[in-house]
Amino acid sequence: MTISEARLGQISNRFAELEARLGSGTLEGADFVAASRDYAELEPVAHAAAKVAAMRGELASLAALDDPEMREMAEAEMAELRVALPEAEHLLAIAMLPRDSADARPAMLEIRAGTGGDEAALFAADLYRMYEGYAAQMGWRIEMISANANEIGGFKEVIANIAGQGVFAKLKFESGVHRVQRVPVTESGGRIHTSAATVAVLPEPDEVDVEINDNDVKIDIYRASGAGGQHVNTTDSAVRLTHLPTGLVVIQQDQRSQHKNKAKAMQVLRTRLYDLRRAEAHGAEAEARKAMVGSGDRSERIRTYNFPQGRVTDHRINLTLHRLPEILAGEGLGEMIDALIAEDQAKRLASIGE
Repeated sequence: MTISEARLGQISNRFAELEARLGSGTLEGADFVAASRDYAELEPVAHAAAKVAAMRGELASLAALDDPEMREMAEAEMAELRVALPEAEHLLAIAMLPRDSADARPAMLEIRAGTGGDEAALFAADLYRMYEGYAAQMGWRIEMISANANEIGGFKEVIANIAGQGVFAKLKFESGVHRVQRVPVTESGGRIHTSAATVAVLPEPDEVDVEINDNDVKIDIYRASGAGGQHVNTTDSAVRLTHLPTGLVVIQQDQRSQHKNKAKAMQVLRTRLYDLRRAEAHGAEAEARKAMVGSGDRSERIRTYNFPQGRVTDHRINLTLHRLPEILAGEGLGEMIDALIAEDQAKRLASIGE
């Protein structure tokens, strides 16, 4: 993808215009917020464009030298520029790709045990700790919203909020079915079992993005109970929200306060409604992504964690890394995530060139 000189000029002029508007002191309220957002989005593109323009200009100047002695000295510099310029142009093309409006948002992480019973629940807990480790490495904050644990330390379901810079942009390709192959701790015969868990990563909206009409939500309050029928507490604090227009149901009972449970349930409901609207807006592509989050069946896998061989394979890009312990600890997950992002960028660049 070759960016024309005219396009470089447009980017430079637009960036200078935004700088002047923000520096004028005349913008207020929503206008200032909108201009600041546009500036932040354009800044990396403008810097990449300026670098390309400077390199092209320098190459042209060196090529135009008439003096034989100066020309000979310039050849080495020109050779370096001819190698560096395509990479700079490639980085500019990536920076210019249309951005998902949700990329900068925090995300809601939902992990559910699928096929495999207790072993699947243990694997769901492993995946949660993996994302905890990755979040810590990225400097993000992760907060558990709710968890449905089993008796041996696994999660039938766990939901968490992850906040920080570029959370959804990094984690959005984690949605899908993750499969594990290992000898379960509950297996006495030493046989390798295959289990699965589903991961859904949803961008979190602001309250202004999704307005929920009180009349559209049915609220049920009841007594929270834990594993084995033991009461978590003796007050009616558990909350179940039913969004009548869509049929979405959210249950929250982890907090002792009914007010806190309701607030967290509304946070989950708002996020799921936002994802539903994004799916409708994006059409078939988003529907395909949602279908992959699906039922937890092994046949829908996007990634396999194979303990006997110490490897993790992402089936979408045919990438295998023999670093299973590091990946499950979170510290090695970044290499796989970066590869997925790079593949997505390559496909989008190729589609633009078609």
